[in-house]
Amino acid sequence: MAHTIFFLLTCAILGHFTSEAATWHLRRIPWMFTTVNSFTWANCDGESLPGKIKSLSVSPDPISLPGDLTVSTVLTTTVPLVSPLKVVISAEKKLFGEWIKVPCVDNIGSCTYDNICDFLDLLVPPGQECPEPLHSYGLPCHCPFRSGSYSLPETTFTIPNVSLPSWLANGNYRVTVILEAGEKEMGCAKFTFSLAASFSWWL
Repeated sequence: MAHTIFFLLTCAILGHFTSEAATWHLRRIPWMFTTVNSFTWANCDGESLPGKIKSLSVSPDPISLPGDLTVSTVLTTTVPLVSPLKVVISAEKKLFGEWIKVPCVDNIGSCTYDNICDFLDLLVPPGQECPEPLHSYGLPCHCPFRSGSYSLPETTFTIPNVSLPSWLANGNYRVTVILEAGEKEMGCAKFTFSLAASFSWWL
């Protein structure tokens, strides 16, 4: 569950990435237009683990980046989730009919984060209000996460240009995300999608 909160928090922060300095910089680099197609998700543990995605809706299909992303979700946990919360991501890309593991490069790919709580504290310093829309819906952006249900109604985020290495910009992917606390698995989710990118210069 914490990894989905982290995703929503990142969307909220990216949606505010519109300063003049950022615009000045982006006008001088190659601009990548990315589409995310055929996004699917599933819990990979049946009913055995305490943390679950009860529902997750992402639209449009395909998703265009940069562009608007609309998300709604319901997350549950039957136990409190306290620091340290470890997130293990296994990303695979399909090449020549085989699934090949994507290495962790610059925090993209099959990466392990020993304590996602530290990342959340870096994104939003403790004591500071959570960004919208998390604040309006009473969703936390710091550990610990109490047991219970967390619901985000349909909300639209504006996502700016996202830079990916050229070797990752196109293809079919499957990603498994495992959440661990105290050496115990708390939740597991699988995502599949395809990426298609084109490049031009932003003038």
